[in-house]
Amino acid sequence: MIYTIFGDYMKVKVFDEAHEKDLESAINAFLADFDGEIIDIKYQVAISVFSEEQIYCFSAMIIYTK
Repeated sequence: MIYTIFGDYMKVKVFDEAHEKDLESAINAFLADFDGEIIDIKYQVAISVFSEEQIYCFSAMIIYTK
């Protein structure tokens, strides 16, 4: 558990998409109606190979307060 000056008000939202444009759209949709303060955004890309196919996973975690 993370303890900061924000205490129990801290929340996280996790996004996981197969395409970076889908991740962008999901985050923008979340932020469009967002009413709070963004503390941090963590972004990550994972790549895997299955047979001859490359599989990408684009993810982000938004840490925020309400």
